[in-house]
Formats: sequence, C-alpha cells, structure tokens
Amino acid sequence: MNDLPQLGRPIDVPSGSVHASAYLAAIGVPTIAPATAPFDPGYDPFTFAGHLVQSGHLMAQMKISMATWQICDEATARWKAAACRTYGVPTVTGGGPFEIAVQQGHLPLYLDLVADFGFTRIEAGEGFTDMRLTPGEVIGAAEARGLEVQFELGKKHGGAFTGDVVSELIDQGRRWLDGGAKEVVIEARESAVGVGCFDAEGRFNAALADRFAAAFGLDRCMFEAPNKPSQFALLNHFGRDVRLCNIRLEEILRVEIYRRGLHSDAFEHANLRPPAPR
Repeated sequence: MNDLPQLGRPIDVPSGSVHASAYLAAIGVPTIAPATAPFDPGYDPFTFAGHLVQSGHLMAQMKISMATWQICDEATARWKAAACRTYGVPTVTGGGPFEIAVQQGHLPLYLDLVADFGFTRIEAGEGFTDMRLTPGEVIGAAEARGLEVQFELGKKHGGAFTGDVVSELIDQGRRWLDGGAKEVVIEARESAVGVGCFDAEGRFNAALADRFAAAFGLDRCMFEAPNKPSQFALLNHFGRDVRLCNIRLEEILRVEIYRRGLHSDAFEHANLRPPAPR
C-alpha cells in the first residue's frame, strides 16, 4: 500500500482480511497472464504513475507511443521508462519514430537513443514508408544495443485488409519472426475503422484475423484494439488469451474485466464466462 499516492492528509489504508483475489478464484475466474499493452500518447506523469500503481500487474508492456517522448521534457520521458521498470512492465517505442529514423538515415542514432533512455523494445514497421533494410539488419542492430524488436504488419493509409494483402503480410511477418522479432502487431491505428481487420463501418473481419492467429499463434501475434467495439469484438472471437494493444490507460480495467467474464456483455460468451461452480 506504500505505493499509493498521498494527496493532502496521509491516508491509512487497511489491508483487510477478505481479499478480491480469493473471491475471484471462488467464482471461477482463472489466473490470466498479462496480455494487454496500453499506450502512452503523452499522458502527464501523474496520470501515468497512477495507472502503473493501479494496473501495472495487468500490463504485458507499455507502448510509449508516437514521437511524444522525443519532444516532451526529457527527464520526464526517462522517468516514465524508469517507472515502468520499477513496476516490472516492459516498454516499447512506437513504430512511427522508427520509420522516420530509417528514412532520414539515422537508425543507429535512434537505436542509441532508445537504449540510452532505458526502453525495452522497439517497434519496426513499414506503415507509411518503404524500407530496404532486412529483418536481420534491423534486429541485429537492435540486439547489439540490448533491445528487442516487434514488427507491425499493415499500412496505416492502405485501408482494410484483403485476402491477398493478408497473405503478403503473413509472409512478411514470418520473415521478421524467423529473424528474431519477438512478436508481430496487426495494424488498426487509433480508430479500427477502414484499416486492418476492420472495414469502413468498423465491422470486425474474423476470417482475416483467424488467418493471422493460425499463422503466428496468439502468443506471438498482438492485435491493435483502440476502442471499445474493437476490444470486445476481438475478445468475443478469440477469448481471454488474445493479446491486445493500443489500449488507452483509462480503458485497461474495462478490457480486463471483459477478459475475465466480469462484464455483463462478456458473461454471455462461453469462452469468457467463468465456469459454473460445481
């Protein structure tokens, strides 16, 4: 309880004798490894810290997204990386800065910067650029600096996926995973509308998502789910084991109660609802 912020008068928080974890186990909610990766598009450090305290144990990683960490107060950005390490949450920088660094001819300097800030991983991709570097060249340069790599599949402005595009992306994803990338990320941007596995009306194309899951496995494939409809659609379809990212910090707990069948809509789905007591 010492991690809780103290605002105004000191607050004595009793530890209690009846705990939520025991109750959840009693009603059949399974223990679930962290499978949600929130993103930080530039939250203030107090909000950032509050969510780490509250939900850090539910986070698979924290994406320090876009290039906001490069232009905000540098000590604050370094503090965010250090705070995540303190709470055992790996960090990953967004793919946009990587693509710009490659196009501007300064990938080595970018990797030096990421490593010096203390981030865990970079996201590579070709979302709005084309790259001539091979997976081996990128991953080798990153690993030489103690960094991991994940690769984002899909163009940011290419519209919803088609069957032929998915085949090409699966081939691309396999090259990166074979080269040493830790996982692949399926593009959905900040809208999940007219991009990736979501059509122009925001409807989820389960058949396309199934192809990615079959090719890579749910343990090495992470789906961007930036809003409630996309989050619920992916959880309804794949169940509690699906890995989701691009989740806003204030939406983590909603995603996680849904994942555990503790949301009224999730309780209707057999693959999410806790098993009935015997």
